[in-house]
Amino acid sequence: MTIPTAPFGDKDMQVTRVGLGGEGVLRTHGRSDEAQAVIEAALQMGISYYDSAPAYAGSQGYYGQVWTRRPDARDRMFQTSKSASRDKAGALADLRHSLSTMGLDRLDLWQIHDLRTEAEFQAIEAPGGALEAFVQARDQGLVKHIGVTGHHDPYLLTKAVLSWPLDAVLLPVNPAEAALPGFMDETLPMAREKGLAIIGMKLLGGGHYLGPREGVEAESLIRFALAQPVTTVVVGCSSPAEVGALARAAAQGPLPPEEAERLTDLFRPQSRHLAFYRGRP
Repeated sequence: MTIPTAPFGDKDMQVTRVGLGGEGVLRTHGRSDEAQAVIEAALQMGISYYDSAPAYAGSQGYYGQVWTRRPDARDRMFQTSKSASRDKAGALADLRHSLSTMGLDRLDLWQIHDLRTEAEFQAIEAPGGALEAFVQARDQGLVKHIGVTGHHDPYLLTKAVLSWPLDAVLLPVNPAEAALPGFMDETLPMAREKGLAIIGMKLLGGGHYLGPREGVEAESLIRFALAQPVTTVVVGCSSPAEVGALARAAAQGPLPPEEAERLTDLFRPQSRHLAFYRGRP
């Protein structure tokens, strides 16, 4: 089984089109054996993109337990993390902690985490704001790429994509979003135009999209996301079997256009309700 890869934005770097998300068993404490088994399964299956954040419980520590034991894996894994600090000092402290916890000397992608409000936007880009820390860390080689993440306000995320010197954006990609304005019809095209790498999240709606709707399975939702103009997509996994399902979906490739449209139509009547992670309209 071969997982396809894609260039990371306009950079001379390839990542697998699916990545291990920081949710699932990674967003826990005290489940080290299970978490390490999931990370090892992803490595074994050839997944190269690994998502994390200080906010994701013990995820960074779980990665650190694997990477310190497996230094041979460093050249074939793309490790990300994030900072939700809105000032420079706090963001740099987050970065130092992330690197130390994961046993790394650099991150492949460091992201401004969960942009939600105009006040946050202004604080991040103000003198002494977090954006200064991100640019400085990239200039110093502590991180290779910088990005922003958001699932709350698509228009604010678009503003960040257009205004900040970013390499990547992480945003929701699923059939509910395809039926709504914002993330997929505005932020995503603007990011592509700027040459940013685009990472899809919320593929399964935190698991809420599975089961009650005819034909809605994890595999079809992953392949739906891969049918969009994205670089890679991330899914949190709770077992090696779920990692295997993620890898198999990637190997099968994107959904055909007619199947993707069928899913969008299925979600359309309740799309705003299903995009529950957004802020109030």
